[in-house]
Amino acid sequence: MSNTLVNEKAPQTGTNVLNQMSLFNHEQLVFCNDNNVGLKAIIGIHNTVLGPALGGTRMWNYASEQDALVDVLRLSRGMTYKSAVAGINLGGGKAVIIGDPKKIKTEALLRSFGKFIDNLGGKYITAEDVSMNSRDMEIIHMETDYVTGLPESMGGSGDPSPVTAMGVWMGMKASAKKVFGNESLTGKKVIVQGLGNVGRHLIEYLDKEKAELLVFDIDEEKIKAVANQYKVKVLSAQELYSVDADIYAPCALGATVNSQTLEQLKVKIICGSANNQLADEEIHGKMVEEKGILYAPDFVVNAGGIINVYYELEGYNRERALAHAERIYDTTTKIFEIAEKEKIPTYLAANKLAEDRINAIAKLNARL
Repeated sequence: MSNTLVNEKAPQTGTNVLNQMSLFNHEQLVFCNDNNVGLKAIIGIHNTVLGPALGGTRMWNYASEQDALVDVLRLSRGMTYKSAVAGINLGGGKAVIIGDPKKIKTEALLRSFGKFIDNLGGKYITAEDVSMNSRDMEIIHMETDYVTGLPESMGGSGDPSPVTAMGVWMGMKASAKKVFGNESLTGKKVIVQGLGNVGRHLIEYLDKEKAELLVFDIDEEKIKAVANQYKVKVLSAQELYSVDADIYAPCALGATVNSQTLEQLKVKIICGSANNQLADEEIHGKMVEEKGILYAPDFVVNAGGIINVYYELEGYNRERALAHAERIYDTTTKIFEIAEKEKIPTYLAANKLAEDRINAIAKLNARL
């Protein structure tokens, strides 16, 4: 395995699988199929220099298997960088289960998936992600020990989303300090796009700080739940990217920062929990900078979840996990400093910080 990490464009539809793996130098892809239970899944292992690949399992009704492949490649690579920047000893991996969770999620399917994970012998450790929860992790755990995010009753850390949200909040405050000269979010107009677990917890932090909340989700029930609890302005799909605001916080799926949305966005900061927010790092990372928007790299500010489950591996200690997640403020600030000093976009500064650590440890390992 080569330890060199490459920064290139995302895998493209129509290219073969090995070529797509080589774009970001992935170590391994595992395709999982079990006709008996309807399981179709892909496990992506990007890099294990720092430790075993850890990353959540996402269940999603992808339009095509190619879309699922691109997603798992991008997400697993992002996990490598996330763990590296967060200062934890884990590599990057991710898994996707293809299908509508409301229709296909069963105990048998999850246990079958657990068997595939177990066959990897600890090279990949899973956790919850989109459409998955602690109960699902408990079921997967019936077939493998390589699971995190287990319920607290089983010695796990439970739902990692509160810690993820806290990390995003820290990154947002560091961004505000850079742009406005003060870390306070009081009175700042914040668009929270996506009202899942992380989005709801982020709203709780922002509400306590008296930010002005603008929210959007495709799920009406989630909107109602948030609107009943907090003072929010609900945005329509047409308003989402064009409304005047200070901060855009994407907290759902990725690629919402793209050529179309950047034509509309009227914000000073992009900082949210979604993975792979830039549809194309090179193109849209540059566009964000040219528009004078400060981008807090997603894999930096949303690292609270991986930090939380990392501490589960060695015997969970919530206080240590929260203290580590608080340091996302300092890491975000450091990335802004690198970007300014080297005159590069913030996403490149974050990549550089991650790659420097991975390459340094790879050289150390080579000497041992």
